[in-house]
Amino acid sequence: MEPRFDLMANELGAKLGKRFANAGLLIMQSTLPKTTQELVELRVGQINGCGFCVDAHSKELAAAGEPAVRINLVATWRESTVYTDAERAALALAEEGTRVADAARGVSDETWAQVREHYDDDQTAALLYLVAMINAATRLNVMVHNKGGSYEPGMFAAYAG
Repeated sequence: MEPRFDLMANELGAKLGKRFANAGLLIMQSTLPKTTQELVELRVGQINGCGFCVDAHSKELAAAGEPAVRINLVATWRESTVYTDAERAALALAEEGTRVADAARGVSDETWAQVREHYDDDQTAALLYLVAMINAATRLNVMVHNKGGSYEPGMFAAYAG
């Protein structure tokens, strides 16, 4: 199935996309660890069924030297031993912040406390915006049927820069 709409081929879509990417670039440049950022983005892509996002973030993790086991087990991070407590807190926030309608309470106090234990104010701000931004990106990609498979590591940073 071909994408329904090429946002970058539309003048307004391209302008909005550039600004969206630049907001993402600020998150990338924060002190929130890059691996944590990619793990969160990969997990949200999985939850939202975004093939393009799963493709992009799994390839970025691999290009950064992450072992295959850490990439492959993201969907089952709760049942895996390969993530730090800080990464677990970020993944829990990502899941609860993504599945707001499924978990009527939103982000639990327990998850929030774990996030604050492991991340300073700037990192927490970056993590919150990251979860919001990747949720928006996955929804855009799913709506227009952008498929996974063609992403090359570094493409996002090149577009945003």
